[in-house]
Amino acid sequence: MSGSLFAPDEGPWLERLSAGTALLHGWARAGDARLLDAVEAVLRQSPPHGMVTPGGQAMSVATSSCGDWGWVSDRRGYRYSAVDPDSGQAWPTMPDPLRELARGAAAEAGFAGFDPDACLINCYLPGARMGLHQDKDERDFSAPIVSVSLGLPAVFLLGGLRRSDKTARILLGHGDVLVWGGPDRMRFHGVQPVQPGIHPLLGERRINLTFRKAR
Repeated sequence: MSGSLFAPDEGPWLERLSAGTALLHGWARAGDARLLDAVEAVLRQSPPHGMVTPGGQAMSVATSSCGDWGWVSDRRGYRYSAVDPDSGQAWPTMPDPLRELARGAAAEAGFAGFDPDACLINCYLPGARMGLHQDKDERDFSAPIVSVSLGLPAVFLLGGLRRSDKTARILLGHGDVLVWGGPDRMRFHGVQPVQPGIHPLLGERRINLTFRKAR
C-alpha cells in the first residue's frame, strides 16, 4: 500500500505515482487550522446533506460544495448546479485558503494554471465509503482533479481507465493531497469504508475537498 501516516513534524514531500498522478504527502498540514476554519464557515452556510444515486441508492457520504458550481446527485442524474438544492441559494463563494491550496498543489504536481470553479466537500463518518467512479460530469477534461484529505485517514482506491482494472490502495492521512490529470484524468477511483478513530482536530470525521474545473 502506498502512502503513510507520518509524524506531524515531518515536512511535505511529493511522491510521483504515475505520469499523471502525484501524492503530496502533508501538503495541507501546515495551514490546516486556517483551512478548516474556512471549510467550517462554508458548511455553516451550506450544511452537508445525503444524496441519492439516480438509481435511488442513498450515499453514505454527506456532501456540500463551494464555488461557482456544486456537484449534485438525485433521481434525475449526476450534474453540476449553480445552487444548493436544499436551500435554493447559490453555493458559498470558494474561500481564498481553499483556492490557493488547490492552485499550489496542482502546480507542484505539474498542472500549472489550474483554476477550480467547484469544490466538493465530502464529509465521512466511520463506515462511510465512496464506490469506484470516474469524474466525468465536467465539460473539459484537460484540468486535473485535486483531492485534499483532512481528519481521519482513509484508503483511497485508484484504478485504471476501465472499471475492471486492478486498483492500487493508497493510505491518505490528514493533510495529504492527491492530484491526477493528463493521461490519468479518467481513472476510476473510490474510498474504502473509513475506520473508527478520533482525530485531534476533526474528531470522528474525515473531510475530503475535491477541486474541479466544472465549466
